[in-house]
Amino acid sequence: MKRFCRGHYGMVRRKNAGIKIAALGTAAALLLTGCGTGGSHDEKNKSLKIGISMYDQYDTFVSELVSYLQSYAKQKEKELGITITLELQNANNSQMVQNDQMDDFIEDGFDIACINLVDRTDASTIIDKAKSSDVPVIFFNRELVKEDLERWDKLYYVGADAFESGKMQGQILVEECKKNFSKIDKNGDGILQYVMLEGEAGHNDSMVRSMSVINEITDRGYMVKKLTDEIANWNRDQAANKMKQFIEQFGNDIEVVLANNDDMALGAVDALKASGIDSGSDKWPAVLGVDGTSVGLDAVENGELLGTVLNDAKGQAEGMLELAYSIANGTKLPKEFELLDGKYIRLPYKIITRDNLAEIRMELM
Repeated sequence: MKRFCRGHYGMVRRKNAGIKIAALGTAAALLLTGCGTGGSHDEKNKSLKIGISMYDQYDTFVSELVSYLQSYAKQKEKELGITITLELQNANNSQMVQNDQMDDFIEDGFDIACINLVDRTDASTIIDKAKSSDVPVIFFNRELVKEDLERWDKLYYVGADAFESGKMQGQILVEECKKNFSKIDKNGDGILQYVMLEGEAGHNDSMVRSMSVINEITDRGYMVKKLTDEIANWNRDQAANKMKQFIEQFGNDIEVVLANNDDMALGAVDALKASGIDSGSDKWPAVLGVDGTSVGLDAVENGELLGTVLNDAKGQAEGMLELAYSIANGTKLPKEFELLDGKYIRLPYKIITRDNLAEIRMELM
């Protein structure tokens, strides 16, 4: 039995513990027939049905990416004169739930499934279901193991190069050290004492960002000392709790806070504020994030974050939709999206500081 409820995205249908919403245009009355259900070429040209499973709808970056996807779908409906249906489901951090959601997409005759994996190392069930039903899958944001992606020619990935994001995060700190090293090196010992907030155990982006940021800083000639690091699962509240413990243990010895994403960086900010430290004081450490979320950009503007790295949610959303349309209709991708190795669309990261914040915001409009 299907129950309707008011949820995060408005009026939605709850199904298998997931969240479902349809984004329909002016041609909504058309019969929607998926490419795996024997529909004619003409029908496919008139409609595109995309099932989207998010690992956690409350992840700020994923939520913003999906919002861009919805907006772009409306734009493409008008441009192409077709109906685009987006069904959003929330896996609630359960791979088992997400596997069931793949069944839903197949049973409902969707053309494409877009999967934001709960567990990047456990994609086999979804891949097996997709392959046996001939439903292509675009994985996004949480990169699966390369060997899994190569198991079938209708599996794709849209995201970015995690190594690049860590490198750029390090570049932000290095450039600030060049301008005013004594401001960062508060105890004057010539070493940057840092704490790190990591995304989650075994997550590719988390591991690579944590490694590449430190490599960039040390390769540029600065000495660092890790005071401690903790996993906070990309979550603001968890990061705030971890940062509270860091402050209790190390106090003003913390000179730099490196977070694998903006939500965790903002959790660190919350804990610093709660401890009575003002962001304008000389006791405030350099806090850096990754993602360039709207709240992250606000924190850069008011000086709470030294900087962040734009993970192009807008570009990834547009790339996903263009790829889905290309797959369903056998058309070429627009020239701004390159399909690397026949599998990957990777959008470049961008450094964000106060110096280019206005420019970045214009690009995201």
